Amino acid sequence: HLLLVAQGQFRILKVPLGFIKVLQWFFAIFAFSTCGSYSGMFKMAVECKNRTESNLAIQVEFEYPFRLHQVYFDAPTCKDRATDRIFLVGDYSSSAEFFVTIGVFAFLYSTAALSIYVFFYDKYKENNKGPLIDLGVTAAFAFMWLVSSAAWAKGLSDVKTATDPDEVITLIDACEKEENSCREVHDPVMSGLNTSVAFGFINLVLWAGNLWFVFKETGIIAPFMRAPPPEGKPAPDAYAQQGAYEQDPYASNQGGYQPEFNQQGYNQVSHSR
Repeated sequence: HLLLVAQGQFRILKVPLGFIKVLQWFFAIFAFSTCGSYSGMFKMAVECKNRTESNLAIQVEFEYPFRLHQVYFDAPTCKDRATDRIFLVGDYSSSAEFFVTIGVFAFLYSTAALSIYVFFYDKYKENNKGPLIDLGVTAAFAFMWLVSSAAWAKGLSDVKTATDPDEVITLIDACEKEENSCREVHDPVMSGLNTSVAFGFINLVLWAGNLWFVFKETGIIAPFMRAPPPEGKPAPDAYAQQGAYEQDPYASNQGGYQPEFNQQGYNQVSHSR
């Protein structure tokens, strides 16, 4: 008996309403984890005219939330063995943190919604309050995924520029002098961040697509769907009409014959009078 109840409860996960919510749950995790757990590194080499002052392995590490203006490294000045402390350019924490925050909240809401679908579906449908709240929150998240994904896509583009070794080399004074040579040794690996943006837009599609299925749960559309006559089953109707037509001629013959007979009898009586 308990098994049957459990099967009945989890059946909601097989219909679009529940199944899409499961996808939203997974993709929200993918989105905020690929962005929030990122750390990257790039390397440069500054080769001075006097080789003993060179630094051929300047390593710069950066990570989420990409407050790059706080990230610095020491580069040789190629003069008297001195070094310059150089800071990267830009603060992209707002778009990155906004994106991760939306991901975390989407994950929490999906968890709560799935629990309600599975264990309290009857309560969810009661008075239509559940579906209406669900519809409002789903619409809000669809909009937020659009805004946050677009903002983070732009933020990521700026992060890539600010951490491009060729761009960073331009900040080093020693590299402006022709007698010194500067080059990049290692580019930062950005594939994880590219993936996070892709997950953001996948979440947008999932939440926007889910709006229709949540809207159907509200029952608002039901009266409009019932209004037209049922045209979905032409075969039974046609069969019924055909049956009626087949019987009609027989019935009308009987009915037609009877009045004729009566009419004739009436005429005879009237003549005899």
